[in-house]
Amino acid sequence: MPAGGKPTVRSRRLGTALRLHRQAAKMDQAQAAEAIASSTAKISRMESGHVSCRVIDVRLLMGAYGVTDREKVARLEELAKRSNRRGWWLEHAAHLRTDYLDHISLEDDASYIREWQPVMFPGLLQTSAYAEAAIAAGLGYVAPERVEKLIKVREGRQGKIAEGGASYTAIVWEPVITQPLVDAEIHREQLTRTLEVGKRRNVTIQVLPFTAGVKAGMTSAFASFSFDSEPTVEAVTLDNLRGTSILEAADDLTAYANAFDQLRSAALAPEASAQLMRGLLRSSKEDTS
Repeated sequence: MPAGGKPTVRSRRLGTALRLHRQAAKMDQAQAAEAIASSTAKISRMESGHVSCRVIDVRLLMGAYGVTDREKVARLEELAKRSNRRGWWLEHAAHLRTDYLDHISLEDDASYIREWQPVMFPGLLQTSAYAEAAIAAGLGYVAPERVEKLIKVREGRQGKIAEGGASYTAIVWEPVITQPLVDAEIHREQLTRTLEVGKRRNVTIQVLPFTAGVKAGMTSAFASFSFDSEPTVEAVTLDNLRGTSILEAADDLTAYANAFDQLRSAALAPEASAQLMRGLLRSSKEDTS
């Protein structure tokens, strides 16, 4: 079951899917319980994510609900397996907030990741030096040994993109690349890394220009995640002073999917964005020569 009996991101996602399929089949929880020879209480706790689901339970419930799409059933069965699987990041759990662990879990499961960053380069693109400088510049003091662990986790997260495990699209506001928040050399190194990562087939990086006007202020930074073969947004994370908030309500997901589409439409094309960064790198080299 989820640690401490508390729902995890994965168990909540699976529970929500099971509930929606049950409702679509016009069955109540008592009828669902009969399908797996269990209790209504267990169905309730499965749907709320408070208990993990066995693969056989998922298979039986999908049969009872009349779900015949094998791909859909297989995805839910895989999610049931992963709900009990220990992620690589849990070895660092003692140094990470629970909400950050949830964010990493979403990244690890995602097939599509989309991110908007109006302040700094996204963590999935950051060099170690940039990450260290960004952490050091934060509002709260972070002990040096914890900084090292946070950087290691950030590098671990980047493995998902490096291995082609997800399609990743990042949109950054123009000041992110033109107005360094860190040492100039670290910023140049970060621009170079961003250009390199942007060449990968599964990565798209775009710059929202100053000329986009108020669109840059329409929302703070956020990331959205899709878990199937289609890029339908199924979860959104927002960073704030208290940590990371996860949105899963349908209206919220629609709003952020629309916001990202508007930002992407107003942003420079990937090649024009890369050209802008290459120009900045050339200018910075000339200034230091």
